[in-house]
Amino acid sequence: MPENFFTDNPDLQFRFERLDLQEIVEALEENYTTHTHYPTAPRNYADARDNYRLILDLLGKICADHIAPRAAEADIQGARFCDGRVIYADATQEALELLRQAELMGAMLPWKYGGLNLPESIFQMMVEIISRADAGLMTIFGLQEISAAINEFGDEEIKARVLPKFARGEVTGAMVLTEPDAGSDLGAVRTRATYDAETGLWRINGVKRFITNGCADVMLVLARSEEGSDDARGLSLFLVEADESVRVRRIENKMGLHASPTCELQFTNTPAHLIGKRRFGLIRYAMSLMNGARLAVAAQAVGIAEAAYREAHRYARQRVQFGQPIGMLPAVHRMLLSMRTEIEAARALVCETARWVDLRKIYERRDDLDAAGRQRLKSITRLTDVLTPLVKYYATEMANRVCNLALQVHGGAGYMREFNVERHVRDVRVTNIYEGTSQLQVVAAIGGLLGHALDDLFTEWAAQDYGSEADLKKEMEHATALLNRCIDHLREEERPVIDYYAVDLVDLAAYVVNGWLMLRDARYMEDKRNMAHIYLAEMLPRIHGKVAALQAADPTPLQFTGVW
Repeated sequence: MPENFFTDNPDLQFRFERLDLQEIVEALEENYTTHTHYPTAPRNYADARDNYRLILDLLGKICADHIAPRAAEADIQGARFCDGRVIYADATQEALELLRQAELMGAMLPWKYGGLNLPESIFQMMVEIISRADAGLMTIFGLQEISAAINEFGDEEIKARVLPKFARGEVTGAMVLTEPDAGSDLGAVRTRATYDAETGLWRINGVKRFITNGCADVMLVLARSEEGSDDARGLSLFLVEADESVRVRRIENKMGLHASPTCELQFTNTPAHLIGKRRFGLIRYAMSLMNGARLAVAAQAVGIAEAAYREAHRYARQRVQFGQPIGMLPAVHRMLLSMRTEIEAARALVCETARWVDLRKIYERRDDLDAAGRQRLKSITRLTDVLTPLVKYYATEMANRVCNLALQVHGGAGYMREFNVERHVRDVRVTNIYEGTSQLQVVAAIGGLLGHALDDLFTEWAAQDYGSEADLKKEMEHATALLNRCIDHLREEERPVIDYYAVDLVDLAAYVVNGWLMLRDARYMEDKRNMAHIYLAEMLPRIHGKVAALQAADPTPLQFTGVW
C-alpha cells in the first residue's frame, strides 16, 4: 500500500479531527456566502472540513510518492549559482511543478485571487507534511506566506496584479529583512528607500544578506524611508518585483537545507511599491511577517523531527545486536519514547497556537467589534504574543534534540551520508537560529509571561473534567501554581537577574502548557493516555528542577564578566 504523509500519521490526523475551526471558517467563508461566487468554496462547516482533508490527503500522497524519495538527490545537487542566476536542484523544480499542477499554491489567499482560502491551522499542517518530505523545499513553499501579507496590507492594485500569480504558482516569494549589520537588530537596517516623484515609485538601494529564496520573483523588502532616522520608526515595507536592478551577489554555502538558496542581494535604484503606511514597516508589517514565519518554522521543525524519528524507529526494528533488535534495549527504547512524546507535545502546541492566530486574524479584520469583541481581541493578542515565540522556541529546540537522538539510535551508521538521518540533523540545526534565535524567542515571550498572559488559558483548562486522569490533573494544577509562584518571584528581581533566568521561566512555561495539552488529549483514547503519562513522567522532574533554579535566582553568575 503506497505511503501518504497525512494518512500514515495517526497523531496528525488526531490533531486535524480535534481542531475546532467553526468560528474561524465561518468568518473566512463570510457565513458561507462565498460559495455563490466561487463554486469550489464550501457550503457549510462539514463541507469545509472535507475540503481540508482532501487537500492534506493529496499533499501527503505527493510528498510520500514523489518529493521524499528525491529529497536526498535535491540535497546533494543543491541550489546552484551560475552566471549570476540561481538554479534550483532538478528535484526541487519538479516538486514545485507537482505542487502547481495539484493547485496547492496560494493556500491562504482568498478565492477571488484563485487561492484556497485556508486557515492558518491547515496551512501549518501542510508545512509540516512538506518539511517531513524535504525541509529545503518547505522554505520555498512556505514563503507563499508573504502573499498573505500582501493581501492583508497591500493596496487593491497590487493585490489584483500579484496575488493571482502566487495562486497559480507562477511566482515565488521572499521576505527581505536581514542585512550584514542588521540581523536580530532590524531597527538598524540601512537599506534606503527614496521616493521618485516623477514616476510615483520608490527606489531602493542597499545590500541584504541571508535571504531565504532570495532569487524570488516577488519580495517584501524592509528599508529606511525616513531621511535622518536611525531607528525602527524610520522603516517602511516595500514590494519589489525582481528585475535587472536586483542582483544576487552570491548564495551561501550552508551546513544544511541545500535545496533552499540563501542569497546576498544588492538593490540598485530598484523600483518598489509601498506596502501599507510609511514608518510601520518593522513595528507592524515585518513583525506580522516574522510571527507567521516563526509559526511556520515551528511546524517545519516538527516535520523534520517526525522524519528523523521514523528513520530511527525503522532502524531500531531492523538492526539486531546481542541477539535482538536494538529497539528492545531499554536505553534505545527510552530514547524512542522520549522522541515520540516530545514530537506529539510540540505538534499539539503548534496546532493550539495556530488556532489562536486564526482567531486573532478574524477579529482584527472585523470593523464592527463591540466592547466585548474588542476585549476578546485584546485577550487573544496577549495570548498569541506569548504562544508564538514559545512554540518557535520549544518546537525547534525539541527537533534538534530529536534529530540528535535519532542519529544516536543509528550509531556510527547515522553519521554516514547514505542514511537520511544525517541530512535531518544538518537541516534541523538552523530552525532554532533563523526567524529569530531561541534566545530572541525567550526575549519575546518573557514580558507576556511576567504579565500572566497565560492565566486565562490555564483557568479554562483546569475547569475541564479529566475523568480517570484526576491524579494527573492535580499534578498539573500544582505545576501551574509553581509556575505562577516563579513568575511573581522573578518579577521582584532586578532586570539583569530577570533576563539571566528568563530561559528557565520560558522552559517551565513550555513544560506546563504542553503538560495540559497532553492531558487534554488523554481523555479521547488509550494511546493518548499513555503518551500523557510518559510525557509527564519525564517533564514533571524537569518542572521541579526549573522551579528550584527560579526560586533561588542566584545573581552570582552575573558577577563573572571574565568571559567578555
